[in-house]
Amino acid sequence: MLRLAVSSRAETFDRLRDPLADRGIEVAHLPAEGRTIDLDAPPTETFDVGFVFPSRTQSGVALSALHDVPWVNGRAAVLTSRNKGGVLATLGAAGLPTPQTTMVASPVDDADLAAAADRLGWPVVVKPNSTTRGTGVAKAGDLDSLLGVVDYLDLVHDYRATGDKTFLLQEFLPGARDYRVMVVDGAYAGAVERRLSDADRASGRWKHNVHRGAEARGVDLPDEYRRLAERAAEVLDVSYLGVDLLATDDRVVIAETNARPTVDSATKYVPDFYDRLAGLIEKTAEGR
Repeated sequence: MLRLAVSSRAETFDRLRDPLADRGIEVAHLPAEGRTIDLDAPPTETFDVGFVFPSRTQSGVALSALHDVPWVNGRAAVLTSRNKGGVLATLGAAGLPTPQTTMVASPVDDADLAAAADRLGWPVVVKPNSTTRGTGVAKAGDLDSLLGVVDYLDLVHDYRATGDKTFLLQEFLPGARDYRVMVVDGAYAGAVERRLSDADRASGRWKHNVHRGAEARGVDLPDEYRRLAERAAEVLDVSYLGVDLLATDDRVVIAETNARPTVDSATKYVPDFYDRLAGLIEKTAEGR
């Protein structure tokens, strides 16, 4: 039985464990956060393959070396997907549809910021370049509000240890449907639509992140949307990828990607989702 290292004990760990055990893969925890790592001592546990490179990349590099483990999604895949602006530029250059976006480096001149927002049209979405789960994403309806949000970002970015001082200004797509599409080894593997409740929408909420209270419902996407997600994974060269689509009545765009996507319940994916995921894990282990 292959032993798969998973660096998080959150939802994905529990959802992977039984289906992969049925397919000859033991899911085991490799702690990557909140621990000490003895760099000069042999590891007490062994793993054949890793699932997704740890979010704390420095610890991940050390653990990868100590355990000599190949990852389904390695460090390069995680860093590629984490750079939202880089992803959008790469996908756009490949001819894939993306939202109108301006990348901004802090600090920025007010006049340049105003010009960028005017190009996009009000309101604009302000999105930190390297966060997940909707953390720090805001909507600004006028220049004063936008400048206030950016003032806070400038204060944070002024701290010398802050690594990524970039953020994105992005067009707002009112009423867009929000889909997370899973791609496994280059092929569509299922999708969910993330929706707020009627009460939340009536109160003015607009971000559809599950970690902020939205519900994820399994959906059957049109072929056009499936091909977009598959093409995004191909262009970015990421084997296991969550692709976020925003669809309005007249267009669909790739909003961002996630190389560390949470696995949802199996009923929301294609019937052979775990067979294909197990195959990808086995292929990664064989290629070490």
